[in-house]
Amino acid sequence: MFLYLNVAAKSAVGFKGINYYLNTFGHLNWDMNLSKVKLVVSDMDGTLLNTDNQVSTLFFEQFEELQNRNIHFVAASGRQFQSIEDKLEPIKNKISIIGENGGIMQYQNKVDVLLKLSQSEIAHCIENLRKIDDCYIVLCGRKAAYIETDDQEFIDILSKYYAVFEKVDDLTKITDEDFLKIAVYHFKSSEECVSPHLGSLKDKYQVIVSGQNWLDISNPNANKGYALKILQQNLGVSKDETLVFGDYNNDLQMLDLAHFSFAMENAHPTVKKSARFSTKSNSEMGVEYILEKLLKSIPSK
Repeated sequence: MFLYLNVAAKSAVGFKGINYYLNTFGHLNWDMNLSKVKLVVSDMDGTLLNTDNQVSTLFFEQFEELQNRNIHFVAASGRQFQSIEDKLEPIKNKISIIGENGGIMQYQNKVDVLLKLSQSEIAHCIENLRKIDDCYIVLCGRKAAYIETDDQEFIDILSKYYAVFEKVDDLTKITDEDFLKIAVYHFKSSEECVSPHLGSLKDKYQVIVSGQNWLDISNPNANKGYALKILQQNLGVSKDETLVFGDYNNDLQMLDLAHFSFAMENAHPTVKKSARFSTKSNSEMGVEYILEKLLKSIPSK
């Protein structure tokens, strides 16, 4: 019966979706030999962070156990680099960080800007974005994020994701900065209210819906997978030794680089189709749930 279900599921949803299909029907341990894992990568919002935008005490305890097993941890997010550091303050010098959707990376406590946008590209994108009603533009630089608006409701939301930001008169006039991406916020939906207006940009830039309300525009090669591939090469870790957690479309490229790719229960439908496995939602500590299984599968050093 189990073999028949495998074949039926493979026919119905395709190879990449088979494990997610099986997980949905209770076969969580199918192809789940976690003992080979050497690298764990997690998105932040909607994944490692709970509904209060905090990292659990349990995760920090599990991180120590990951270290005892020589398993390297990577936080990979569309968030500002400084914001990721703030959320993971106790361990920030012991991990790798991929920020701004792959635009910036920390490895062995060395921070590198990987891919950026030019001044002319920034001006071109912002010119187009200013034509869209009710969207809020955030220019993301290495030193800080920059906004033009005085809207306090938006600023209150922004402060949850950006630890360092400045209000300026004109985003196109900022100089002496490395521009990593442009983030766009819409109170209703970035996918419905912003993305349809950016057809002219999608051929030249990476334009991706990164959350219910957020959309990111970056260098066409910039994504979390681009940075993760560099880390895998630096660490000498293969796809079969990599475990990745994600919930939204900006996680797709890095999920493709892991055999153990997990979609959160609260993930976007596209992510659920792409990932091999599923776990509980971020509100139910889905990352910690799988890490507990991982730790049990590998003896401590």
